Amino acid sequence: MKKFIIADEMFKMFPDLQIGIVVCEGINNNYNEENTESFYEKEIREAEKTAKKYLTETVFSDNEVIKCWREAFRKFKTKKGARCSIEALLKRIEKENHLGTINPLVDIYNTISLLYGIPCGGEDIDNIKGDILLTKALGTESFITLGSDKSEPPYEGEVVYKDDEGAICRCWNWREGVRTMLTEETKNAFICLEQVDSNRIDELSEALDVLLNKIESKQGANCRIQVLNTENREMEIS
Repeated sequence: MKKFIIADEMFKMFPDLQIGIVVCEGINNNYNEENTESFYEKEIREAEKTAKKYLTETVFSDNEVIKCWREAFRKFKTKKGARCSIEALLKRIEKENHLGTINPLVDIYNTISLLYGIPCGGEDIDNIKGDILLTKALGTESFITLGSDKSEPPYEGEVVYKDDEGAICRCWNWREGVRTMLTEETKNAFICLEQVDSNRIDELSEALDVLLNKIESKQGANCRIQVLNTENREMEIS
């Protein structure tokens, strides 16, 4: 049995933290004749247009979604230049740089992230060793990201997702580890949507429902959802 656990120290820093989880089983994470790569590309393009509603301020960092997460990142030690995943996506939108397709699961959660202005990421459950913990790093965890063969451990006190073998995502939702990333071979997935803004909890709930429906209808998966918060800090994921 594997669990996802949010450490108590996260709620000391972020008392309004809510993390929506979708656990997916029996996924076919490949493009096919019905749901082609071009189909997902079209969905991403439409989501890019919608995401412009989060960019209403002249100064990029003054936009509420960006401001909220920058304030969150100031509460723990981060690698220089590390930004929240939704900021990275919205920066591309601002510069009119289109997102590329990767694989159906990633394409779907990128679409949801853009539509709702919420960070979203995922892991291959079968490659997780033990439980997933969202916590502050010890600074000794191994971490290898895509395109590298060298471990770059997180800083002590940096917020990370980690398991028994090391960090699986650095600076909360900034950089994904290669060991547990979603690929075409993924059959069972753990996908999370993160919210630190207490005024946007309803949007988190709606995004979760839309994400679940898209994965079930497009990939033939069985999915279940749960929201973790200060009153409910862990769940079984397999």
